[in-house]
Amino acid sequence: MSELLLNAGRQTLMLELQEASRLADRLGDDFVLAARTILNCAGKVIVSGMGKSGHIGKKIAATLASTGTPAFFVHPAEALHGDLGMIESRDVLLFISYSGSAKELDLIIPRLEEKSVTLLAMTGKPRSPLALAAVAVLDISVEREACPMHLAPTSSTVNTLMMGDALAMAVMQERGFNEEDFARSHPAGALGARLLNRVHHLMRRDAAVPQVRLTTSVMDAMMELSRTGLGLVAVCDEDAHVKGVFTDGDLRRWLVGGGALTAEVSEAMTSGGITLQASSRAVDAKEIMMKRKINAAPVVDEQGKLTGAINLQDFYQAGIL
Repeated sequence: MSELLLNAGRQTLMLELQEASRLADRLGDDFVLAARTILNCAGKVIVSGMGKSGHIGKKIAATLASTGTPAFFVHPAEALHGDLGMIESRDVLLFISYSGSAKELDLIIPRLEEKSVTLLAMTGKPRSPLALAAVAVLDISVEREACPMHLAPTSSTVNTLMMGDALAMAVMQERGFNEEDFARSHPAGALGARLLNRVHHLMRRDAAVPQVRLTTSVMDAMMELSRTGLGLVAVCDEDAHVKGVFTDGDLRRWLVGGGALTAEVSEAMTSGGITLQASSRAVDAKEIMMKRKINAAPVVDEQGKLTGAINLQDFYQAGIL
């Protein structure tokens, strides 16, 4: 019994892979025209389809939307009961139907023509009513479905999904859509956290920023160090420019060396030190800290004035790992 199940699964995969392998050779002028139509679309791309085609269509619309092309899915039946009002002349409709003769098309195509809406077809029948009405036809035909009864859409739905991905990726690359653009569509995801957050979004501010003046005593600097628990204190001049940092390590070295607690912290601090720009990408700032093997750093503005502080834990809490 187990072997029968495994053989059925393997045969399905092999048939679907065989059908999908033919897709690449079908890409030609119509594919280019479809991609350019989407690129030149002044409105939205509406994807539509019945049954399994509709399920795949929802995924294609989502892929387009997340890669720089405004798109959404409209169910054909809902379109005929009011949702056609969502579609305007500047939009493009990508209709998916393997047969290309879904009965809903008899009513939808004339309405699209009235509105001067550009129609793209994804179908397995290049001479179908859908194909003949479209400005470009994407051929998803198969020689056989993986279903042993040759009934359930299987190979054809795989082809539909792959053709949709090919179209979306071609359009995305032509747009010059990059990682940061993608992150803006996924601000709650890990990529969004990495690419969209700036240091000023994560840094500690106001009273949470440990800071002292150059003339502050080592004792008072030690108290400031303990108050915030950040592991360092920014040592600034009277204009709030960071001149150095006073860390736990600096304190230990000062005391071991016989330094007095009444001495000015400028004598015990690490001059200069690493500072981070408030406007820098958080992921870049974290990499600097990792390379320099420091756990915390002051944050400065464009004039070099202290504006905040940050440590590695702040990055981790924001999902920047």
